[in-house]
Amino acid sequence: MTEGKRSKQIWDRDSRFPKSLFGIYLGVLCLMSGLHQGLIVGMDYLNVGGILMVHITVAYWLIVAAVLTLFTRWRVRKTYDEPLQQMADATEKVAKGDFSVYIAPTDTIEKYDYLDRMILDFNKMVEELGSVETLKTDFVSNVSHEMKTPIAVIQSYAELMKTDQLPESRRKEYAQAIMNASARLSDLISNILKLNRLENQNITPEIRSYDVCRQLTDCILQFEKAWDEKELDLQIDMEEAAIVMADESLMELVWNNLLSNAVKFTECDGTVTIRQQSDRQFVTVSISDTGCGISSEAKAHIFDKFYQGDTSHAAEGNGLGLALAKRVVDLMGGDITVMSEEGKGSTFQVRIPAPSGNITMDSEV
Repeated sequence: MTEGKRSKQIWDRDSRFPKSLFGIYLGVLCLMSGLHQGLIVGMDYLNVGGILMVHITVAYWLIVAAVLTLFTRWRVRKTYDEPLQQMADATEKVAKGDFSVYIAPTDTIEKYDYLDRMILDFNKMVEELGSVETLKTDFVSNVSHEMKTPIAVIQSYAELMKTDQLPESRRKEYAQAIMNASARLSDLISNILKLNRLENQNITPEIRSYDVCRQLTDCILQFEKAWDEKELDLQIDMEEAAIVMADESLMELVWNNLLSNAVKFTECDGTVTIRQQSDRQFVTVSISDTGCGISSEAKAHIFDKFYQGDTSHAAEGNGLGLALAKRVVDLMGGDITVMSEEGKGSTFQVRIPAPSGNITMDSEV
């Protein structure tokens, strides 16, 4: 027999009829009815009729005290004991890893008391724990899957390269495939480490003022080859300079991820638009594309780790870019949002704090 069941049986046996509560009720009733005076009078005069009446009265108050005791015990059991016992059982299940438990409140919403609020908080806590456990399981599963794919590619092409009569052109092709798979694996591990350090606050951002327009221009130039290959129409509307307060190296991760997604999800001859504007509090950067867009369901998870709304491009990424970007922007005290419509494209908007009294000069490229 487990400790929990044994303690429950002891509790039930001892609390089924609380003798101490019965004694209190009986004493109070006797005092209120003057029964103690009747006992004294009946014993003094040895009046048989009086003593009989006293016995009847005592029996009456014994019954009344017993009924009150049983009623009180029933109310306490229904109101407190049973909910607390349910919570104890649920806590034991949670401790063993079962996060599907749920305890119903004892009252309706308008009659909630402290016990109902405690039950609601418990349910919320268990739900959060279940979500964390699910995310952890999914994370491990996704990491394993993402690592297996490039490793399998590397192993496969390495085996093919061992062929003696392999043409040199084919050997170079296989070597390039191995290099691409290795780079993807390296990026995956690097992003996992960065995201882990950001989430555990092991990275101390170096917040300083710098020109985000210059940084955006440098990042855009890195994708020049990709623009040309897909013949994308690149439209840029930025100020000549805009000063932000952020960690420059971390923000570079954000722009590179957003620009990479814009190129990846925009079909050939499409358009990518980069706009930047400032006010005294924030510098706002929006990156828009005319790609496939994002569904309403996908938008709710777009910043989750390993989530990929468009599986047709799954081989081109690992679903960590936007999660990493969101964590960085949050760390900078800014915010990132997405507006999208399926079949019409997406717009990611990033707001970064600006120094007070930020002065900018307008310019259109």
